[in-house]
Amino acid sequence: MDDLRSALQRLLRAAGWHRRLLAAGLAAAAVAFAIQAASPGAPPTVDVVVAARDLPGGAVLADDDLTVAALPPDVVPGGSVGRAEAAGALLAAPVRAGEPITDRRLLGPGLLEGWGDDVVATPVRVADAGAVGQLRPGDRIDLLATTLDGAARTDVVAADVPVLMVPAAGDGGLVEGALVLVAATPDQAAGLATAAVTSRLSFIVGVS
Repeated sequence: MDDLRSALQRLLRAAGWHRRLLAAGLAAAAVAFAIQAASPGAPPTVDVVVAARDLPGGAVLADDDLTVAALPPDVVPGGSVGRAEAAGALLAAPVRAGEPITDRRLLGPGLLEGWGDDVVATPVRVADAGAVGQLRPGDRIDLLATTLDGAARTDVVAADVPVLMVPAAGDGGLVEGALVLVAATPDQAAGLATAAVTSRLSFIVGVS
């Protein structure tokens, strides 16, 4: 009889230990589920084609110049292009590593898109190459011509023209200044071509 009583007591103690272990496990699981439920989910992202490294303006994009980054939708710029559209295209301006590639960054039929039907892409060589290096596509500038005949007269040749592209500098040589591509009317383009022969060209930023 004593042996039976001892066996029952041992069984009850074992059952109690298992119940406590099960209760502790259930409590830990409940805490884990509560923490997971309270944690915010990962924010949504969009795959965007970006520059894989710093790239100069005028570069022809190769496939390994591009990569894909997952960005929040609210920071993706309008006009972002896919890899197939970007590969083989000519960059209109320098881009930084990780910068999304957009249609406005690519030289091609779309370069003048959005600037109106009455403008043409016009190359202008500005005397101050350092100042040109501060320009970015979309900047609006007044182009000035200072005569070289000793009269020191300066005139506005083209006012409030948008910068389309700042080509990469070439090998230098004896060529003075730096090239800028702007959107100008045909009359402005003709005036700029004449001024390039007779005058020294400069610009002012942000004048409308």
